[in-house]
Amino acid sequence: MELRHLRYFLAVAEELHFGRAAARLHIAQPPLSQQIQALEQEIGVSLFERGRRPVQLTYAGQVFLESIRPVLAAVEQAVLTARQASRGEVGRLVVGFVSAAAYSLLPDTWRVFRERYAEVTLVLNELPQDTQLRALYEDRIDVGFVYLPLLDAEIAHLSILQQPLVAALPANHPLASYPIIALEQLRAEPFILFPRQFGPSYYDQLVGLCFEAGFSPKVVQEANNIQTTIHLVAGGIGVALVPASVRNFQRSGVVYRELADPKAQVEVAAIWRENNASPVLEAFLNVVREVAGLPHLERQNADGSSVDQPGDQVDAESENHRVEDKRQ
Repeated sequence: MELRHLRYFLAVAEELHFGRAAARLHIAQPPLSQQIQALEQEIGVSLFERGRRPVQLTYAGQVFLESIRPVLAAVEQAVLTARQASRGEVGRLVVGFVSAAAYSLLPDTWRVFRERYAEVTLVLNELPQDTQLRALYEDRIDVGFVYLPLLDAEIAHLSILQQPLVAALPANHPLASYPIIALEQLRAEPFILFPRQFGPSYYDQLVGLCFEAGFSPKVVQEANNIQTTIHLVAGGIGVALVPASVRNFQRSGVVYRELADPKAQVEVAAIWRENNASPVLEAFLNVVREVAGLPHLERQNADGSSVDQPGDQVDAESENHRVEDKRQ
């Protein structure tokens, strides 16, 4: 028994006329009659009383009709769901991100993705950089947002944002009266940093900038996330170097000052496993590209034709682009 036999039976049962059913199915009437007879032979019962006008269902035919309606509806839904899945419109996506990244492009990314892919469950986890890398390898997250440079060459990445670092100072700090300060002016200051194991490359970048300015930062306190860092600055515990987008986090008692050092930049990237072929991940990455002002990647069907996705606007080019933070 094939699905087409059930569809043929449904058409005749609803039309109660072989001619109209054949027209509805866009086939000739004789082949339709033959297919119905073949179905009856396979089942072993008569489904229609053919001697009457109009055609009538037998009692067995009535029971069969009520039984196949949910079957065909389930098949149609399965086909629809499969097509949606191929476009990344249904499923689940687990996202990791470092805390400071939540103040830049990520809120817009999440909003746009939820609007376009409402049937996808989006799970968001604030995680340190090293934890995200482990989680990728262990399939606990699908995509992460971290700082470059990335020491693991086996992880695919897309640079989405480059922005300057700024100094977070207590509001009553002597340097708060300057609009721009040099990094070397912080040589005697107590610093607040995150634990190095949370993100070795980013930690080394911050410390390296201090070394280039002629001093080793005196770390008096470690903080696990950017919110705690800013609260500690407000409490007068020390100063901190943070991405410029963190200025969106307003806290009384804290001021942000630009740094004169041109190398004081930080780069944010999306990371994922190269072998992750999930259409949901691909749809999400295209939203990331759009929000960051980068080209989309074009995905293809099994026959090589293009798959249109909500929001697709441009063709694929190089992934490794950088965009300046327009929100500074």
